[in-house]
Amino acid sequence: MPHHIVTIPCLSDNYAFLVHDADTGATALIDAPDAPPILAELKKRGWQLSHVLLTHHHWDHVEGLADILAEHSAKVFGAVADEHRLPALDHALSEGDTFDFGGEAVAVLDVSGHTVGHIAFHFPDTKAVFTGDSLMAMGCGRLFEGTPAQMFHSLEKLAALPEDTTVCSGHEYTTSNCRFATSLGEDNAAVDQRVAETAGLRAKDIATVPSLLGLEKQTNPFLRSADPALQAAIGLAGADPVDVFTEVRKRKDNF
Repeated sequence: MPHHIVTIPCLSDNYAFLVHDADTGATALIDAPDAPPILAELKKRGWQLSHVLLTHHHWDHVEGLADILAEHSAKVFGAVADEHRLPALDHALSEGDTFDFGGEAVAVLDVSGHTVGHIAFHFPDTKAVFTGDSLMAMGCGRLFEGTPAQMFHSLEKLAALPEDTTVCSGHEYTTSNCRFATSLGEDNAAVDQRVAETAGLRAKDIATVPSLLGLEKQTNPFLRSADPALQAAIGLAGADPVDVFTEVRKRKDNF
């Protein structure tokens, strides 16, 4: 049976996630931006953490970990490539590794770009992927360390997952990402609809994360570098998709 996912707002615009297996009681935390809201959610539900899964080393994804581990004796999982700057790991992981969580084989994907060593966690039975600051709702993470080509190929890996996969990303950036998508000047009804739906949700203070991968593939400009309509809108008709992605990311950086 699929596991239960809880989204926890943290800090000003971060999200952490809990994944719970009712049969075994196993509970995983994905990223630890801030301890108090996470500990409060665990206490409210009567859950004890068994796993902590870290996508990358940035402070707003790990800052709360020490206080959380002071109350929960969970095992910490993270990337071997990022081990030198992550909190102490019990399990150091590389792309292609899997580990068991409540009877589900969780797969590790290298999604470097935002940082080198950034990983994502795919729960295939639960139909969810935890992407941190790689693939986001209507966007992708800024390239602090990786290259555009590196991020392009990371996003291609995520886009290859089933379209009914829930994308659990690390920030509430969708409104600004929608404004950027509109600025590209593309005539796209799906994008227009998503912009309107996002505005409606945020007006009611409703989270736009998680999102569905199929919707991201239809509307997220960073997943549509091969789309002739997007290419034409930015003056790169027929260009290599990596070059299209590079231009879109450059425009977002300067937006």
